[in-house]
Amino acid sequence: MTPGFSSRASRARRQGGVVLLFCLIVLVILLIGGVAVMRSTHTSLASAGNLAFRRDLASQGEQAASNVLTAFKSGALKTATLSSASVPSANYSAVELVANDQGIPLVLLVSGSSPSGTDFAGTTFSPTASDLTGATSDVTIRYVIDRLCRAAGTATTSSCVYAPSSSNVTGGSSQLPTSQRPASTISPVYRLSVRVTGARSTQVFLQTSFTRPE
Repeated sequence: MTPGFSSRASRARRQGGVVLLFCLIVLVILLIGGVAVMRSTHTSLASAGNLAFRRDLASQGEQAASNVLTAFKSGALKTATLSSASVPSANYSAVELVANDQGIPLVLLVSGSSPSGTDFAGTTFSPTASDLTGATSDVTIRYVIDRLCRAAGTATTSSCVYAPSSSNVTGGSSQLPTSQRPASTISPVYRLSVRVTGARSTQVFLQTSFTRPE
């Protein structure tokens, strides 16, 4: 074997070893990238599943709003004196309930079949209506309604969150002297707070407000 041929063969072997090393490094990088992509995909799927689950619970929670509107129109809250007395059997408080920083009444954050809390005036309020059942047996819906007034009794602009009553006469009468205008009334705002509990103790809170002539 000639010296020139031997030298070329030795360089080829060294180059082949360097190429193999670079190939291994590239394969390791691709493997790490593949693992990262798989984990990212799994995280995205889990997030999408949780979002769909929460949306489903929110949709089921609308059942409470339907029941409450029915109670105001033709049920227990239609004939009740809403301004002066709470109706625990309908989960209704005539006084604003104490809430946390997010505006959720504390009574909804208490566990147990007979939760109790306090209203703005410091009076204990214990709603007794049974929780609603969702689309499946592992979903429960608990709700409370409170009148956003600091005290029971006739709603006033100083003690209640209110909206102009739909019974007020507007239009041309607003141009009349004050003494000749029809009596003005206000409609206090009612707040419906809902807690929907699903599988794995997942909870979704919903709130809406509405008015109703007293």
